[in-house]
Amino acid sequence: MSEYNQFLQERERIDFLLQKGYKIKNITENLSGAFVEFEKIEEPHEENETLHILTPDARKYFSVVLIKQQRGGIIN
Repeated sequence: MSEYNQFLQERERIDFLLQKGYKIKNITENLSGAFVEFEKIEEPHEENETLHILTPDARKYFSVVLIKQQRGGIIN
């Protein structure tokens, strides 16, 4: 799979969680990528979702989402 196709899949998974009402709670980065933890906005004690993001473009994408989230902007 090309890196671009992998980025599209990772971006789609991020967007899917955002559309379901999740927000970024925590990010852990290491040499194998980034682990992005999401939590439900309305139900913060529900089960959290974690995505393993590998591509640099998807890492940039969730960074922009996080900045918008922190500024209180519209996420999508």
